Amino acid sequence: MSETIDVAIIGAGSTGLAALREVRKRTQNFVIINDGPWGTTCARVGCMPSKLLIEAANAFHHRHTFDEFGIHGADHLAVDGAAVLRRVRRLRDEFVAGTLEATQGLGERAISGRAQLLGEGWLRVNGRELRARSIIIATGSRPVLPEPWRALGTRVHTTDTVFEQENLPARMAVVGTGPLGIELAQAFARLGVAVTAFGRSHTVAGVSDAAVNAVALDLLGKEFTLHLGGDAQLSATATGLRVSDGTHEVEVDQVLAALGRRPNIDGLGLETLGVALDEHGLPVVDRSTLQVGGLRVFLAGDANAAAPLLHEAADDGYIAGINATQPEAAGVTCFVRRTPLAIVFSEPGIAVAGRSFDTLDSARIVIGEVDFSHQGRARAGQRNHGLLRIYADAQNGRLLGSEMCSPAAEHMAHLLALAIGRSLTVHDLLGMPFYHPVLEEGLRTALRNAEKHLSNQLLNGYADDAADLARCDGSGTSALD
Repeated sequence: MSETIDVAIIGAGSTGLAALREVRKRTQNFVIINDGPWGTTCARVGCMPSKLLIEAANAFHHRHTFDEFGIHGADHLAVDGAAVLRRVRRLRDEFVAGTLEATQGLGERAISGRAQLLGEGWLRVNGRELRARSIIIATGSRPVLPEPWRALGTRVHTTDTVFEQENLPARMAVVGTGPLGIELAQAFARLGVAVTAFGRSHTVAGVSDAAVNAVALDLLGKEFTLHLGGDAQLSATATGLRVSDGTHEVEVDQVLAALGRRPNIDGLGLETLGVALDEHGLPVVDRSTLQVGGLRVFLAGDANAAAPLLHEAADDGYIAGINATQPEAAGVTCFVRRTPLAIVFSEPGIAVAGRSFDTLDSARIVIGEVDFSHQGRARAGQRNHGLLRIYADAQNGRLLGSEMCSPAAEHMAHLLALAIGRSLTVHDLLGMPFYHPVLEEGLRTALRNAEKHLSNQLLNGYADDAADLARCDGSGTSALD
């Protein structure tokens, strides 16, 4: 390794590994530095173990549909909580092992230790000082846990610890009703845990559309208790923990703190870069380049607190990896970011594709919606609940965004994100084939509903369009729509 390396990557999570892939294509003169366990947050304590728990919970919950299907004996089924959690950890460990393969064979270029910036192009790790032409900061994030709650010990969990318990508790409070809090509150409730969720906001799971939020609250509230609009406080009791928001109070065995995540920038030395930092200690980052203040420093992934989602983190790593290896004279490349997409793996699923409702001018959009209560395929599978709303530009019919709490939300959201990213109109998307019977026919209903609200002048412009089938109305029959 030469005295001055081309790139130093700080952090070996999803972002750091994505950056590593790009850096290795262009130079072998690099180091990747990681503080703590190697393996991504997603694989170790985030996306994957939570989905393993959710799949077990949904499998058990579906017993409630058996009698309607003519299948009897569901009352004899039971959850082995210890076995559920053992499977979560076993498969979790396999996923982690897969991420570790990316750094095998790097030798001295993979360094375990805590990096500290000493200035632009200069850092220290394990008492050793390194010079680097470019530095990628991909230190990730950690769960927020108020300091007083730490004194309550192992009865208070975050996602870093909740999957390590040997068995399921009888009673649990989930504090925080964002995407993660809602996912895990429902999963634990479906596995038989008495769950009470507390949230400061009156909206849940990242939803901003009041109509969608109302549906989500109604459906989720049938499975576990929800207390919103208060600030939950914890205290120890002789037999567990007391959780109170000033209006509601419950005693539980465990608390899951789902209060969001905080960038891992403590002691990193960002102040040595000579750029302004905000009240959270973060510099301004150009989202299209990930560059900090025109320096050869790139702040990527959860560490920049912009969009703590894996696909965004992976894109950040890609962008940072390419720009960190560009010749200095060539500058950096600006990248257009993907259509925003956020999915909550509850049931029904909750998702936001494109622009959320609260970012739009209600006077400049039309809204199309579908209630899945009577949708044919949804009724066939006893999934006939939920609401999907789409937002389109009132002037030209171009799709702008969507929020939903609906069956197959993860798939609907992907389809809508593709359409939004391609600047398609309501009419364009109605021109695609909708096979029968599929849940996506519900999306077609929402599109037709939106088209009815578009101006006659705009609709007349479609009169000679070859895809005139898009103008067909629904049959009004749940078996066909």
